[in-house]
Amino acid sequence: MSNGYFHFAEPKNEPVLAYAPGSPERKALQETLKTLKAEQRDIPMYINGKEVRSGDRQEIRPPHETGHLLGHFHAGGAQHVHDAIAAALAAREKWANTPWEERAAVFMKAAELLATKYRYRLNAATMLGQSKNAFQAEIDSACELIDFLRFNVHFLSQIYAQQPLSPQGFNNRMEYRPLEGFILAVTPFNFTAIGGNLPTAPAMCGNVVVWKPANTQIYSASVFMEILIEAGLPAGVINLVYPPGALIGEIAFAHPDFAGVHFTGSTGVFRTMWKTIGENTAKYKSYPRIVGETGGKDFVFVHPSANVDGVVANLARGAFEYQGQKCSAASRAYLPSNLADEIREKLVAEVKGMKMGPVDDFTNFINAVIDEKSFDNLAKYIDGVKQGNGQAKIICGGGYDKSKGWYIEPTIIETTDPRYVTMCEELFGPVLTVYVYDADKWEETLDV
Repeated sequence: MSNGYFHFAEPKNEPVLAYAPGSPERKALQETLKTLKAEQRDIPMYINGKEVRSGDRQEIRPPHETGHLLGHFHAGGAQHVHDAIAAALAAREKWANTPWEERAAVFMKAAELLATKYRYRLNAATMLGQSKNAFQAEIDSACELIDFLRFNVHFLSQIYAQQPLSPQGFNNRMEYRPLEGFILAVTPFNFTAIGGNLPTAPAMCGNVVVWKPANTQIYSASVFMEILIEAGLPAGVINLVYPPGALIGEIAFAHPDFAGVHFTGSTGVFRTMWKTIGENTAKYKSYPRIVGETGGKDFVFVHPSANVDGVVANLARGAFEYQGQKCSAASRAYLPSNLADEIREKLVAEVKGMKMGPVDDFTNFINAVIDEKSFDNLAKYIDGVKQGNGQAKIICGGGYDKSKGWYIEPTIIETTDPRYVTMCEELFGPVLTVYVYDADKWEETLDV
């Protein structure tokens, strides 16, 4: 019997590599990109620790280079979902009874493998599969995911250290148990780090997980699964499957052992999940935990006293890093009339200097949007401005081209209507809409 108390000290943030010209990391990443592009990966699902190939092979192509085939993933069906749930439940008792410091060690090992042996492979997979430039991949699929793993273990040690007070003559003790059932983790395309965090955070607490990534993130998700297996993750603890989203929800949310969902994605999908879970509550053995992060319409409100250069830098990067495909992206901006002309002039000049193209060329700041559906949706909004009634105009960009990839130019729209459609609806792309308000009425404009 172990009587040791294990504390994991607060880690340091993983250093961000610069990938500067001539640097060893730049050379290593470029070589890894060439290696991955030279092969066609056959990507299986992972159920009960085994590679599962359905035979339903779906193509994976880089969003910025749709003429190139990276490989195929094996799409899943209903039986694969049932098998994944069964595998998770079969692994549950042993994993729940594994000493927590041993569970934590798996994820600390995964973080170390990612920081060293697999850093360039996962970054390159993110660049190719999700069209991120080298720096965006580095801060996501390397640094943030490493930090998630290490900090989560540290915070878990703090949670387990929280114990009730014991008055004289008593010895109170709290034991933290995992949920009684399985967790469904549903992850988005835009951050490899979120893809890794949503299944691993519950797992390190002793839970078992069925993981469904977005199809457009499977390329990098499968690499992270390889890292977890090498780090010693037991079979069945995390099961990676690729069925249609509606299908896995239909099966998982009707299962009596469904214990919780860990989700990042659209508001509409999460509302549907919540509604379905609520309607099925009587079927479950316990009350499921529902955790979700959804989209929004992020804004920047510029005060009349703001520093113009600071505004320009933050709007340019906030709106157009990773093609604006972040829920934190600057999607709309309210500019005061006393600064608007200077901000507009400098911002347009800054954006026009951004290079756009494939990820292999490290001088490209802008790459492609994730897929044709996103491309068509963004093009629709841009065309709406061009064909509109004068309420809005394009002051920068506005071009798009799908001949080689899903390329949307970084675009700035200026509108005279603070409730214009692109000021209100989430676009999730490299489109910023600005509205100029009367500088003397900045408090009233906050109400808008």
